[in-house]
Amino acid sequence: MSHLALKLGSYLRTTSHYARKIGTGLDHPFIRFLLVGMLNTLIGMGMMLLLSNGLHWPYSFATFTGNMIGAIFSFLLNRSFTFRSGISARKGIPRFAMVIILSYSVSFSLSWLLSGLLGEWPFVQSFISKDNLAILLGTGIYTTVNFWGQKNFVFNKMKHK
Repeated sequence: MSHLALKLGSYLRTTSHYARKIGTGLDHPFIRFLLVGMLNTLIGMGMMLLLSNGLHWPYSFATFTGNMIGAIFSFLLNRSFTFRSGISARKGIPRFAMVIILSYSVSFSLSWLLSGLLGEWPFVQSFISKDNLAILLGTGIYTTVNFWGQKNFVFNKMKHK
């Protein structure tokens, strides 16, 4: 066997190995949840920009509508793709809304409190403002609480393959 064939075979085995690893990652609900979150953010923000800049809607209407469209996509994709749940929209949507409200409340409260405490440390002050620290902490807290609530309260009746 030639040297080139050996290299090609090794390359194909390596890429196949990594492709399987990436595919396996999509089997984990948290990875799918993050992907849905990114997509729903792009859709919601895209709608806000289109409505605001393209159709000249007022800021409040454009952002409300964009957020609602993003939330609808989030519910539908999390139900079918992330958690593979058979829950009806009638049962799921009110639960989904409650989890979102709870996630925002917990995130806002804890991130503000933690950023106030951590933001007093000189080491932290030299790298980041309290407001930016609150935003970063809040994003992590929101994502964690939201995932837990969606998984355990909204879409807890999972469809198995």
